Amino acid sequence: MVQTIVGVAGSLGRPSRTRCLVEAAVKRATERYWLDGSVFDLTTFAPSLGASARLADLDCDARTAIDTMLEADALVLASPVYKGSYSGLFKHLIDLIDPRSLVGKPVLLGATGGGPRHALVIEHQLRPLLGFFEAQTLATGIYAAEADFEDGVITSPTAIERLDRAVGQFAPFLDWPKTHAAGRPPLVSAVR
Repeated sequence: MVQTIVGVAGSLGRPSRTRCLVEAAVKRATERYWLDGSVFDLTTFAPSLGASARLADLDCDARTAIDTMLEADALVLASPVYKGSYSGLFKHLIDLIDPRSLVGKPVLLGATGGGPRHALVIEHQLRPLLGFFEAQTLATGIYAAEADFEDGVITSPTAIERLDRAVGQFAPFLDWPKTHAAGRPPLVSAVR
């Protein structure tokens, strides 16, 4: 069985630095561990997300995306920083998920912001949130500021090195030697 990784960017805008960060992490993981990958952002869950009080209230497309996320073997979750924290709709999406659904699941955490002053949002906001779900957050989180991007691509050598280090921390959680030995190329369906 092919393992999967799903990335969720907690932003509504396109283009989005947050989505770019998530796509880069998912792409690196699919290539390194021969996973199938998908990337979603909040527009995937709109317009029903804001009006939903529970998962059953989501429209069919949004529910399918949530199911894909929950069935994944690994996750990349990132949010833009708004006023020192993750985005409200991103939190609302997480609020709809059953707390038992992420137990033990490896999660790479990321965030984007205008400058370096919000870099600790991962440690002070995202890690405790995923700790409640008992997810296995990877030790290295990725914060990328506006200066780390050029033309929609992460170009900062420091950010790229940190991203590669974080993706490497998925290794204990994934059955990658078997999938790699199968000689199957990874499948990335990042356009959603």
